[in-house]
Amino acid sequence: MKLKFTLTSVLLTTTILTNAQNEGITQCGTPTGQKPFPIYEYTELSNPALPSSKSWSELKGKTSMGWGSTDIRYKQEEAYKNLAKSKQLNAWKGERVNAQYVISTPDGIDNLTYSVSDLVHNGDKSAVINQNQILSGIVRYVMTDQANPDGETACGKRPDHSLFDSSLVADPIDHHLESIKLEPKSTRSIWVRVWVPEDAKPGKYTGTLTVNGKKETFSVNVKNRTLPQPEDWKFHLDLWQNPFSIARYYQVEPWSKEHFDAMKPYAEMMKNMGINVITTSIMHQPWNAQTEDAYETMITWIKKADGTWMFDYTVFDMWVEFMLNQGINKQINCYSMIPWHLSFQYLDQATNTFKSIKTKPGEPEFNDMWGAMLTSFSKHLKEKGWFDITCISIDERPMEHVLKTLALVESVDKDFKVSFAGTYHEEFATRVWDYSLAQRIRYPEHIKEKRKELGYITTYYTCCAEAYPNNFTFSDPAESAWIPIHAATENIDGYLRWSFNHWVKEPLLDSRFRDWAAGDTYAIYPGARTSIRNERMIEGLQSYEKIKILQDELSQKGQTKALIKLNGILKDFTEQNVKANGAAIYVNRLNEYLNTL
Repeated sequence: MKLKFTLTSVLLTTTILTNAQNEGITQCGTPTGQKPFPIYEYTELSNPALPSSKSWSELKGKTSMGWGSTDIRYKQEEAYKNLAKSKQLNAWKGERVNAQYVISTPDGIDNLTYSVSDLVHNGDKSAVINQNQILSGIVRYVMTDQANPDGETACGKRPDHSLFDSSLVADPIDHHLESIKLEPKSTRSIWVRVWVPEDAKPGKYTGTLTVNGKKETFSVNVKNRTLPQPEDWKFHLDLWQNPFSIARYYQVEPWSKEHFDAMKPYAEMMKNMGINVITTSIMHQPWNAQTEDAYETMITWIKKADGTWMFDYTVFDMWVEFMLNQGINKQINCYSMIPWHLSFQYLDQATNTFKSIKTKPGEPEFNDMWGAMLTSFSKHLKEKGWFDITCISIDERPMEHVLKTLALVESVDKDFKVSFAGTYHEEFATRVWDYSLAQRIRYPEHIKEKRKELGYITTYYTCCAEAYPNNFTFSDPAESAWIPIHAATENIDGYLRWSFNHWVKEPLLDSRFRDWAAGDTYAIYPGARTSIRNERMIEGLQSYEKIKILQDELSQKGQTKALIKLNGILKDFTEQNVKANGAAIYVNRLNEYLNTL
């Protein structure tokens, strides 16, 4: 059977290498003017927007430089003035905090360079936050679009992007780039993220950002409180990974040493933001190849000549072991017993060809096939020691199909865990171990309480169905921070998002996609680049942890007034308030109060 796996790999690799020979072209058919799939150096697409005459005239020919706000995606074509000359951040020990420095130049800069110093404690020069705790990078521009005309949703086919506003937007943070050319009448920013060590001495630390020889001061006031490391966070973060995207983009054979080497920095990013769950595909294309890089099965299904079933777990084991070794080790989600197209591919041993079965939950063929698979899978997982952290995972499928599937799973092994993401169904609300509801739907309070008593995981998710708050490339940055905090407001365990790295054709250049709003399919970029969206989400995850720590502490100490004020601030984290006032006002108000406690 390894021969068949190898043949499949050759077919995939042939496709990858063929694609690599083509000239770079984006998802929308825009030629990139450069080789496809850049990793380190690349040229952004041209800005369709002309410089704003009014904003540039107000600079009176002078370059404007200074500290801006992480709530703003600074537009390339706009000029910005009245920027701050210094920046002070507040942090717990173990926390990551962000700042953004902005440069608007009327005449252009041939070679913009920057460097960041260590941060030194004002009262103890031996106490230092050194540069390996600081991530800095030039903020790059990527093409984006907008929500649907109704302003409420962002789903639906987008065959003609001329119907949507397309613009360059600031999002990728390029830590590989040490310098860049700024064209006349253009703006660029530099992102600085400080990860305060857990053992840092409390007090104020000061350092400098040097931009073309000009030193700009910034400081971090470290409080005598400690945030746990991401692997110890209470927040349950499930961001789906796509290893097939990495294979295609890096032009490597799937599951080769080169593939796993390419995936290591992304696994480190996942671990550092507290991602808990490994995404696996246990059958062919569970989502009907909806993304640029379809999920192939990680388990080869074989129907033997005598009509019985056997299963090859080689790739599944390789992927899971890799992720576990990288520190993503809380849960394995397996998709999907109910694929969108209800078609199941297998290798037919009698004819030595791949065939498909069309069947649905409750039908004899479905029960026979999946009964054999689950029996084998349960045994395999127990042998590997993974059974207790594995979920049979279902998303957005009809209730009648889910109930029939649950019955089958429970008949094969009553101890199998199941995860479900979708709408609310009372019928299995206390049978599903990991339940994630769409943002617009709320759990009944008694169900949340019951699930907590059972030790189950209860989360929510966003997708293209919500125009806001969300983490599209055109979304306000504070919305990404708002999302994890909202889980604290609802008193649930965390958040699910279907897209960590489902990359479009040229994700560094153009985030638009054929089916949904730009950025819906991924949050980080090739070259293990983080993004404004991703950094702000980490901010929100940290806020969630602070909230839980402080709620427990204030309750235990009987500090009722402070607890009431904290919970009152959280009550304002509603979708209606985001629509009316934006997310930043609520996120900033919360963070300011958290830093007083």
